[in-house]
Amino acid sequence: MPRTPDDDELELIRRSGVVLQVGRLSLSAGTGAYRVKASMARVAHALGIERHEAHVTLTEITTTSHRGASFRTEVTEVRSIGVDVDRLAALEHLAGRLDTAGTATVEEVSTALDRIAGKAPLYPVLLNALWAAIACAAFSFLNNGGAVEVVGVFVGAYLGQALRRTMLHRRFNQFGVTMLAATVACLGYLGFVWLLQAVGVTGVRHEAGYVSAVLFLIPGFPLVTGFLDLAKLDFSAAVARLTYALMILTSAALAVWALSLVVGLTPDPPSPAALDGGPLVALQLVASFLGVLGFALMFNSPWRIALAAAVVGMVANVPRIHLVAASVPPQAAAAMAALVVGLLAAVVAPRLDVPRITVYVPAVTIMVPGVLVYRAVFHLSNGQTVQALAYTVQAALVVAALAIGLAVARMLTDRTWAFER
Repeated sequence: MPRTPDDDELELIRRSGVVLQVGRLSLSAGTGAYRVKASMARVAHALGIERHEAHVTLTEITTTSHRGASFRTEVTEVRSIGVDVDRLAALEHLAGRLDTAGTATVEEVSTALDRIAGKAPLYPVLLNALWAAIACAAFSFLNNGGAVEVVGVFVGAYLGQALRRTMLHRRFNQFGVTMLAATVACLGYLGFVWLLQAVGVTGVRHEAGYVSAVLFLIPGFPLVTGFLDLAKLDFSAAVARLTYALMILTSAALAVWALSLVVGLTPDPPSPAALDGGPLVALQLVASFLGVLGFALMFNSPWRIALAAAVVGMVANVPRIHLVAASVPPQAAAAMAALVVGLLAAVVAPRLDVPRITVYVPAVTIMVPGVLVYRAVFHLSNGQTVQALAYTVQAALVVAALAIGLAVARMLTDRTWAFER
């Protein structure tokens, strides 16, 4: 016969449920497994749970809470995969406050979590699409796009992200939405270009823009957190995140390839802009700042976090660009830039009372070689295996280098990363 739980066991059930809710909210906001575990452990300690263990993947959490002779094991699934920096910051602030206080009640924590979960996005659909458009337009300039291409990318990315945000909030399949959003973004860009050509504008470089118009689909958070989970030896979470990121990239790239096939375009590298010296550096600084700012705001970051990330990303990205131009291997330049981002985030994030991930992920997203990935899928789909393999290897090395730079920065500035428990 099932035994009725006593009062101590019932209390453990209540406390364990609240801790699991912290994990669900953290995981659904896009943070890495290591941060989910840390947040749950801090809240569990404040609630009087003597020992808390957790296994976290991309969509599932399994926890066991111990108190006295009793223990409680629970499993939950998180089907909503997204990024919400504002929620991450609120959860970090709550966990930090409880950690400092040392004790808390279930009612207090549950009320705070309900308030965090019920908070609406900071930016409505059209404003969120504007941030994506700004980021992709800046990306286009950094990818050697001209003025017409930058404006065309702005139009395409705006339409694509508006559709993507609307459909995801209605819980459509993510991979289908990604393919549709990529198609709409490319068509928006090409429609703008064709309109200009129809009125007599010449010299428009399609290749400089139509790929950049879909760069808002780069899964920056899953890529970075996946590699950081690897650095923490959390292989189940890391493999799941990296697989998800790869599937998102592939879905977008296949849509770009299909459209390229129809309209007869190839995503070849465009010619560099006819600028040099001071004006070029100034524009690169502005584009890097706006690109990171756009991505941060698209991730639902409050303005203070977005501005901090934009400054950090700008300071690191422009030297990276010039190192690559000076024949430094792209992966080496990426690792150095990510190290700078990680070290600056270690200084800035505590002063803002936010997790470092909210600063350094938007800052390095602009360095993720999304164009290389799209070119790799394009050539692979056309049976050009050698070119596809070359672009794939180059993109993988750069992304891995970004993660290595961030991981080294964490090891240099955080004892929990420098030493194993």
